[in-house]
Amino acid sequence: MRRARISRCVQGGDSLIEVMIALSLTAVTALGLVAVQSALARGERMALLRERAALIADSVTEGVRGDADRALIVSQWRARAASVLPAGDVALFDRADGVRVAVVSWREADRSDPCPEPQAPPSASCIAVAFAR
Repeated sequence: MRRARISRCVQGGDSLIEVMIALSLTAVTALGLVAVQSALARGERMALLRERAALIADSVTEGVRGDADRALIVSQWRARAASVLPAGDVALFDRADGVRVAVVSWREADRSDPCPEPQAPPSASCIAVAFAR
């Protein structure tokens, strides 16, 4: 009878440790899932900003390619970029070889993707579309 009591006490301690290990594994898994969800949301936001910037850059190139007033088109799209992108800006550059470049830049919080265009603002992300008139 004494042996039965001793084995029950030992089993009770083992099951408590097993429960603590299971809860720890569950907590680590939950934290991993939260981190993945956060990364997915950040990626989705970056893709949305890139899509908006690409649409604006395409619209600027189409407007400038025609015979419209270049300054008017850039100022209109600059205002729209400022309203849909964080610190959004539009610039149009002429290169020496007859190619024009429309650059739509914005500020990203993590600055993970800097703009490779030399005329773009420093520490900004951008979409650059080169075109010939």
